[in-house]
Amino acid sequence: MTWLYVPGDRPDVVTKALASGADVVLIDLEDAVAPERKAYALDATAELLGDPRPGPVPVHVRVNSLSGPLAGEEVRRLAALPGLAGLRLPKVDTVTDVVRVAQQARGAVPSPPSGGRGTVPGLYPLLESALGIEHAYAIATAHPSVRGIALGESDLRAVLGVTGDDGLAWPRSRAVVAARAAGLAPPPQSVYPDVADTAGLARSCARGRSLGFLGRTAIHPAQLEIIERAYLPTRQEIEEAEEIVKAAAADAGALALPDGRFVDAAIVAGAQRTLALARRRR
Repeated sequence: MTWLYVPGDRPDVVTKALASGADVVLIDLEDAVAPERKAYALDATAELLGDPRPGPVPVHVRVNSLSGPLAGEEVRRLAALPGLAGLRLPKVDTVTDVVRVAQQARGAVPSPPSGGRGTVPGLYPLLESALGIEHAYAIATAHPSVRGIALGESDLRAVLGVTGDDGLAWPRSRAVVAARAAGLAPPPQSVYPDVADTAGLARSCARGRSLGFLGRTAIHPAQLEIIERAYLPTRQEIEEAEEIVKAAAADAGALALPDGRFVDAAIVAGAQRTLALARRRR
């Protein structure tokens, strides 16, 4: 539900992020790292991920642009490390981008002693261009190692020339539909860049939830609690879900609740998802 970005050239910040309460820590080798520090960021990240359990939560790494000179080496060096849970792939435009990374990762992963193929880490393409949005479903189904997709809204805004949220409504819905059609989890929202605007973050999360997103990437630990609160069900939603599940257990067919609400299999499934999310409450 919460993914926290941290710069790969700041091992001290990565250590703090691992204890921040985020569900996943995203080590960034791309935008958050200056060109002259990229080699150091890769070395530090590789050292951390040499540990099979680098922290209490999974660690993903966002590599550099797939069209640039750094990503291939980053994938080959990191893919086999035991502490890596996933690779975030920036600026994915086509199926070819994903397949190329999967092949690079496959080549880096040694075969197990018993034979067969080693496991490629999960791949998470980021859609940050008009072409990427157009190919959203194809990218989501490009390779068995794809575990999820998400938007990179900062780049997407620039490419599309939009200044407000209205211009992103269709790309956001497209990403949600493509992920679900591919059998993937609902995508997380893109980052909210104004760390000080907590009220704006909460409102933005509420809109994202209404569109079908689940959770959000963050750029500061202070954003995590707001994101989680926005995406966890309210007490009223939990009580309504409990009522639906209880009624469905007593009658397997379609039924009407005492207040007149009609309940069918789809509504029951939604109630069960609500209760599963509710169990996340700390």
